[in-house]
Order: sequence, then C-alpha cells, then structure tokens
Amino acid sequence: MNIAHHVARAAGIRPRQTAIVFEGQRVDYATLDAHAARLARSLAQAGIRRGDRVALYLPNIPAFALAYLAIQRVGAVAVSVNAMLTSEEVEYILNDSGVRIVFTVADAVENVPRARCPALERIVVCEGEADQDVALADWVAGDDVPDVMADRSPDEPAALLYTSGTTGAPKGATLTVGNIVVNVRTTVEVMGYTPKDKVAIFLPLFHVFAQNTMMNAAFESSATAILFRRFEARTILRTIEQERATLLFAVASIYVALLATRLEDYDLSSLRFEVAGAAPLPNELVHRWQARLGRPINQGYGLTETSPLTNVNVPHQQRIGSVGKCIPGVEVRIVAEDDSEVPIGAWGEICFRGPNVMQGYWNRPEESLRALRGGWLHTGDIGRVDEDGYLFVVDRVKDMINVSGLKVWPAEVEQRIYRHPAVLEAAVYGAPHRLKGEEVLADVVLKDGATATSGDILVFCREHLAKYKVPHRVNIVTELPKSATGKVLKRVLRERAAAVASST
Repeated sequence: MNIAHHVARAAGIRPRQTAIVFEGQRVDYATLDAHAARLARSLAQAGIRRGDRVALYLPNIPAFALAYLAIQRVGAVAVSVNAMLTSEEVEYILNDSGVRIVFTVADAVENVPRARCPALERIVVCEGEADQDVALADWVAGDDVPDVMADRSPDEPAALLYTSGTTGAPKGATLTVGNIVVNVRTTVEVMGYTPKDKVAIFLPLFHVFAQNTMMNAAFESSATAILFRRFEARTILRTIEQERATLLFAVASIYVALLATRLEDYDLSSLRFEVAGAAPLPNELVHRWQARLGRPINQGYGLTETSPLTNVNVPHQQRIGSVGKCIPGVEVRIVAEDDSEVPIGAWGEICFRGPNVMQGYWNRPEESLRALRGGWLHTGDIGRVDEDGYLFVVDRVKDMINVSGLKVWPAEVEQRIYRHPAVLEAAVYGAPHRLKGEEVLADVVLKDGATATSGDILVFCREHLAKYKVPHRVNIVTELPKSATGKVLKRVLRERAAAVASST
C-alpha cells in the first residue's frame, strides 16, 4: 500500500489528463508521476529511508504535491509546516519531528534555522534561487527511472500535521498510510468525485482539509486540482468561470468574502458541490448562499486527528444546521464529563471511532492516551446527535463562556448576530470579569455601505437571546484576526480582552 499509488494509477489510465492547473501552467498525470519518481530517487540517494521525516514548508504551488508524492513513494513521513510560520515556530516543528530535509521556497529559506536544527541535513528550494542549497529542478532532472514505490503497511506513519497550538505547544497528529487512504477513498465515494471534476484549492495544502479532502481526493479520482497561491475572491471566481471548476471547498469566513462580491458577474454554473468545513458555519450564510446560487452549502466536519473527514451533508440528505451524518466506517458518540454516553439529543463531548482516527500525537504518549482513551478520539468539541444520526456541533469546549456559572456557547450568539442585515461577519468570545467570572463580548464587521451601531446590534440581541447570553459589549471592527485557513482566532480576541481587563 502506498498513498502515491493514486497518481501512478492515473498516469497509467489517463496519462494526458490534467492533474494540476496553476497560474497558467498545466501538468498532466504522466508528467506528475514521472517527476515524482525522479524526486523519490533523489530522496533515496540522499539517504532518506522508510520512516524518516521530510518537511513541506511551502505555499500552494505544484511543488507541494510533487514533494508530497515523492516522500510517500520512498516510505518517509511528510511533515506539513504552515507557510506563514516564523523561524522560531519552524524550529520547534523541525526539531520536534526530527526532520532531515526541508522543501521550501527561496523567500522562506531564511526562516529555516538550520544551525539550530541538528537533524536537518538539506534544504531543497522549489521556487527562486537555490544559492548554496539544492534546487528542486536538479533533483527531478534526468531520464525516467525504475519505479521507486515502497510497499507500506497500513499502520506506518505517513504524515505529521501539527495542530494550531491554541491550548499549548503544537502537537503532531500522526496519520498513518491506512488513515489517509481509507479517508480519501471514502471522501471520493461520498462526494462523488469523478475524473471530470475540477476542484478549486485555495485553502493551504499544509492543512489536512486541503491536503486530503481536496488534493489527495482529486488524485484518487483522476480529477484536476486547480491550485491558487492564495485566496483572492475575484481571482477565484474568475478562474472557476474560466476553468469550469466543479467543486468548491472553503471555510465560513471565505464564504463571507465571496458573498460580499458581485457573484452575478461570474458564471458559476459549473459548480456542482460546495462544502464548508474547519469552523462552524452560521445558518444565515447558508441561506444567503442559497438565495444567491439556488442551493445550500453542504456543511461538513472533521479534524486533523481524523484525516480529516468524519461527517458531511450531501445534497439529497441535507439538514441545515447540522454537519451531516458520519461517513461510512466512522462512528460517533456523545459523552458526559465522566465519559458516559448521553441520551440521543443531549449535549456532550463529541467522540469518534474509525479507521481514519490518528495513531496518536508524535512523541506524546500521555497526551495520546488521554485523547484516545477508551478507544475513542475525544475531540474537545461539544455537540449532539439527533434521532436520525445527524450531528450538530455547538462549539469548542475551550470557547465556552462561563457567565456566573451559566454556559454561553459563542456559536449560538453568532448565529443570532449574523441575522442582522448590516452584519458581514461576527465573532463572540469571553473576557475576564471580576464578579461574573467571564462576560460575553462580540466583534462585528459590517457589510460595505451598511450602517449600524454597537447599540443597534445589542438591541437586536436582546430581542432574541436570554439576558445572560447578550454581549456586554459589541465592538464594530474592520476585520477579524484569522489563521491561514481562514478560521477566526478566538484566542487572539480573548488575549486582547484579558489584557484590557487586567489594565483597568
């Protein structure tokens, strides 16, 4: 078994099928597979063996896919590094995982602290001048080579994807060959990928959502991956129209940005399936999208630790507000604080079991045992399952706001704020309070040309929410802090509010 078999298979069946479209370039499956084989040969000649860690510190460029495939071919472990990380953050991940080779671009080489990473042997520059380092072009040059394709067992580590580290130091979720192959194949089945599909990929490939649900699923089905270096709404929409893209995957904040454009200026009729994941999707956004394009966004759910997909709505089984039913092979249970299962419809912590669940956290046996206790992955998310098996996610445990002992879930308050006609985007979070423990705050971005005051938003909330859930203060802001994947960084908002509270 090898993850890279999907591209090798496509190269044999559909050699001239376009595998990647990027900034005017087109790479077919035969070329992608041949280059991956040559690069795998170079990795092997450089001493990379089964189980060695090789890092991808890259933006969304074709070299990411190429290096990923070569790493899989030799049986090594692909370590994804957020392309936006600083040198100190990169150092932590490289040393924690023991990376021997880093693939990056010339502009990011200075962020790779080679002198402080004792296991690091080489840097391969995939874009720009290599200077004293290795140029990717040199490692893929030459004639075709005998196939380098390790026969891997399903339980071998194949990828390390580091969590965001919002609750401490980032942890490397260890995904095995079997985790990824099973989840990718199930994704293809559930979402109906075919060779005719063209998937727009602007979410970062270093994140599990884009890496597996998009890139690997596209390769598994011999479809076409349309890569974008970064998200820019009009460029994305124009390319969807020109390339006749069929699949759109995004997070809530990106759907907000797309809805803020003149969608009617673009022909988006080729899209057959839109999915939202990685963060809660307010119902109001689903309704806005349906009003504009005639169909709802299919909300899904998953985590880095589950490779990632666990649940998804599909058009013929759509339940707005839910993240859908579990995909085949995955089980969900909702548990109380003592890990006992709660009745159907009751709230509790969401737990999963299935072939997509990670092996554990890299070199963190205690944290792995805690997360995987009882044979179930404990997600730290709160939700419920209805009588038909649809999962509804309330919020992250860490985002819950405790107001005088009463629980306030930010997502519930955000759902209400989004219904205000002037609101483009909203984030609700907790701030320390001397008497109540915490108080509810909200940061709101208004639509272009819309006018509303903090007082207007508060009045709107008071009409529809219990008193303790109403924000103590609403801040009208120009933007919300976000991660590279578009998630709103509640941690940053909480830290800012805590700093203000401590100074008064």
